[in-house]
Amino acid sequence: MNKSDKSQQDRWKKAAGEAAAQLAENGMVVGLGTGSTAAFFVEAMARRVANERLRLVGIATSEETARLARSLKIPLTTFASHAQIDLTVDGADEVQLGTLYLIKGRGGALLREKIVASASKRMIVIADESKLVDRLGSRVAVPVEIVKFGWQATEEKLRKLGGNPSMRMAPGKRPFVTDGGNYVLDCAFGRMENPKEIAHHLDHVVGAIEHGLFLGFTREVFVGEAGGVRVLKSVEKSG
Repeated sequence: MNKSDKSQQDRWKKAAGEAAAQLAENGMVVGLGTGSTAAFFVEAMARRVANERLRLVGIATSEETARLARSLKIPLTTFASHAQIDLTVDGADEVQLGTLYLIKGRGGALLREKIVASASKRMIVIADESKLVDRLGSRVAVPVEIVKFGWQATEEKLRKLGGNPSMRMAPGKRPFVTDGGNYVLDCAFGRMENPKEIAHHLDHVVGAIEHGLFLGFTREVFVGEAGGVRVLKSVEKSG
């Protein structure tokens, strides 16, 4: 992607983030996502807090987001004070058209992101049109957060599931470590005909803490594109 394309993509992400920020209301507990797209939402929320005196508290999905929120004067809270979240806004690495199933976690915060999403009354995903796919796994791998102890055994289990796992690396040729102190194995399953089945198998891998398949967590995706912000609604029936 050249500089011009990235600049255009960022404008689309920003537009989606600003549209989602309009959903926040006084008194809400808001889940703050992680990643470059979610950062645009956090910045838009900060402007509303400052300019409109909007009263809310946020729960951050990563230390990175918490630092950004604090720097922008968004008050933060914890699950000890608020067990349920009114609205969460986060990005995604892939969005499957129709079902709005997601792959998340390229930013390394998938465990906390899923905890926040699962505690939310409403989750809105913001993305640019490049994240839309017909089948999950078309462009990105599925991140799986695993404990360090015995990680080689966990890796072998994921290999037997057809995940072709690879250790995510940080600068300095060391394994990437999440905020929770865990490793991430990126599993390239390829285009998934049945992501629910794969998610079921991943749920039962000993040593795997959480995976980046977010199925049924959102019913709305705000997509920034050349014509503005388009809202996609899930066609999947609840239950």
